[in-house]
Amino acid sequence: MRSDVVKKGPSRAPHRSLLKATGLTDEEIDRPLIGVVTSQNDIIPGHINLDKIVEAVKKGVLLSGGTPLVFPTIGVCDGIAMGHEGMKYSLVTRELIADTIECMVKAHGFDALVLIPNCDKIVPGMIMAALRLNIPAIVVSGGPMLAGKFKGKEVSLSTMFEAVGAYENGTMLEGDLCELENKACPTCGSCSGMFTANSMNCLAEVLGLALPGNGTIPAVYSERMRLAKYAGMKIMNLLEKDIKPRDIVNEKSIKNALTVDMALGCSTNSVLHLTAIANEAKVELNLDIINEVSSKTPNLCKLAPASDTHIEDLYWAGGVQAVMKELSKKDLLNLDCITATSNTHKENLKGVVVNDNNVIRSIDKPYSNTGGIQVLKGNLAEAGAVVKKSAVLEEMLTHKGPARVFDSEEEAIEAILSKKVIKGDVVVIRYEGPKGGPGMREMLSPTSAIAGMGLDKYVALITDGRFSGATKGAAIGHVSPEAAEGGTIALVEEGDTISIDIPNGKLELLVPNEVLEERKRNLKILEPKVKEGYLARYAKLVSSASKGAILK
Repeated sequence: MRSDVVKKGPSRAPHRSLLKATGLTDEEIDRPLIGVVTSQNDIIPGHINLDKIVEAVKKGVLLSGGTPLVFPTIGVCDGIAMGHEGMKYSLVTRELIADTIECMVKAHGFDALVLIPNCDKIVPGMIMAALRLNIPAIVVSGGPMLAGKFKGKEVSLSTMFEAVGAYENGTMLEGDLCELENKACPTCGSCSGMFTANSMNCLAEVLGLALPGNGTIPAVYSERMRLAKYAGMKIMNLLEKDIKPRDIVNEKSIKNALTVDMALGCSTNSVLHLTAIANEAKVELNLDIINEVSSKTPNLCKLAPASDTHIEDLYWAGGVQAVMKELSKKDLLNLDCITATSNTHKENLKGVVVNDNNVIRSIDKPYSNTGGIQVLKGNLAEAGAVVKKSAVLEEMLTHKGPARVFDSEEEAIEAILSKKVIKGDVVVIRYEGPKGGPGMREMLSPTSAIAGMGLDKYVALITDGRFSGATKGAAIGHVSPEAAEGGTIALVEEGDTISIDIPNGKLELLVPNEVLEERKRNLKILEPKVKEGYLARYAKLVSSASKGAILK
């Protein structure tokens, strides 16, 4: 066993003494030591219930003959961090999470890992650690939140952010805003739409690192506890068979994840995270590959923010497994990939059916014949940009308009809420990329303000930052190269015409080349916004968004 390094032989008597100081018996020390990694905390709604998941996992490990040992990692709530300095500290924690798990496992000699995340970059951070360490590992999340109810409609966090714009625009009363605030997020769990957290929890299933149901069983259902117990039991099976994360995650399984990503209409953040995960798995993944998968994958689901359908509806419709079953009808998945069940996807999908074609469209009647995410390229994004096509209104799939240029998110929000942005404009927010932000902030506040003020049919937003999975509309992010690296987005001037053609994957700044060359010669890149602490170190090491914003 790998844990023998800390517990076998006379030379490890001091180590065993310390383990006994924690209350462990000789019998427990002799068993495999299973690290149970939790991001439980009291501030994130997706994490407050993880203590219960931990206890269920521990029972599963004990039932199957292992010794569970719990240790923590951090988590930032993107919603609470949104729209202020805190959002700079969101994406950057993905690398910290992976690093802290690596440190704990290497220092203490665990035999295997059960990873218990929920939300946003915490799920990919844990998956990255599992692949880097490459010891048997399984993921079980805390599960999604139930949707709220307001005036007879199902609502979610994205509704809440859009309500701020509606209130500022005078189309929502303060009393309604307060009522919605009390009803939008009714339970614990990751926010109830196909936002980044639920996107990554669903894709963990497809990658094969989580058990079926991980992405969609609601946080408040007892079935989630049973899933956690099974995860604790299954890790012992994976350990016995020595099935490791890189046995599970490979080129085929990553393409499976991309395919389901496109069918579900996941968050654009999934592009960043899958690229970073592929890097840890030693698999080549780039925007061209992502576009190739998108071009041949039908979009089968429209979940919030693209509709009023939420994750609980996907659960009742059959979940991620049902989406995979539908895709398999046209051989769009590699079903021979091994999974955390120790069986293949083909074996896992036996007997799976779609329960509701209103939630999961038939493969023969998709929302579109191409995927929910589109990569755009052109002189404004030579290395690529990303948009959640499935959440863009039909009339905004192509758009041409004058640029309204802002060098920070705060400047843009102020202009939008003070009605200085008008119909037809293309809002450009720059110096918010991985280096320039630093930290590549999500732009949910400005996009929600645009939607809330009724401008989402008329106004596009382009940024070298990124978007929350709760964002909808013609919101184009991840523009690379970013402004802080001298990308073309740094050369855009107020009033320049920008052309967006999402169906054909084009993003162009309609300015003559000789003018752009002159601007480039005279360009003065803004001073770094943060000059000390972790963010300053991160800015020096981070790669382009097109490469997953990984640390080099």
